[in-house]
Amino acid sequence: MITKAYSRFFKDLARNNNKEWFHANKKRYENDVKNPFLHLLEELIPALTEWDHRILTDPKKAMFRINRDVRFSKDKSPYHLLLKAGFSPNGKKSILPGYYLGIDAENIHVGGGLFMLRPPELKKVRKLIADNPEALTQLVSDSSFTQNFGKLKGEKAKRLDKSLVPIAEKTDLIYHKQFYAMAEFPLEPFYGSSKLQEEVLSHFEAIKPLNTYLSQALD
Repeated sequence: MITKAYSRFFKDLARNNNKEWFHANKKRYENDVKNPFLHLLEELIPALTEWDHRILTDPKKAMFRINRDVRFSKDKSPYHLLLKAGFSPNGKKSILPGYYLGIDAENIHVGGGLFMLRPPELKKVRKLIADNPEALTQLVSDSSFTQNFGKLKGEKAKRLDKSLVPIAEKTDLIYHKQFYAMAEFPLEPFYGSSKLQEEVLSHFEAIKPLNTYLSQALD
């Protein structure tokens, strides 16, 4: 289970974000951070595979590396200050909608949907919305969605193809270039508690209708 030691590691890493410190504290990372996080993923996967059998069952394949890609970043800090995982059909880098979990020193981040859309996939999703503008609006207005996540999130385009302008009069969601939900809540109440798994799955379940809807465009 995730404990205070998980948070302490990331607080210390924030003050010592360099390879020398990390390697000197590698056992702390393995015992207090990586292994508890993987165990949590392992507990989440059975429910997710019931929803979609294409989600991979190996928790290690869901977890992202703690190492940052600094090639194109001004910030050369080598490590992320959280662990994160993605669950999508056929793997975390799939173009299909999925579920996201990130845990840093203080907060849990739970979300899902479509974060990165290439132009061909975005065109398909917008066509899905255009064919029935009310469907997505109703979905993200549902009380289960709004209570957990508020509004649909994602970067929006400033302009649309002319053919889609009439749809925008029915729903401005057609402007989205990303379609995802995200919630954030404190980690401390869940130290050493199995209720963390329940809370994450509860949020995932609230995202499931959005993923089912978006999958219609991309499956």
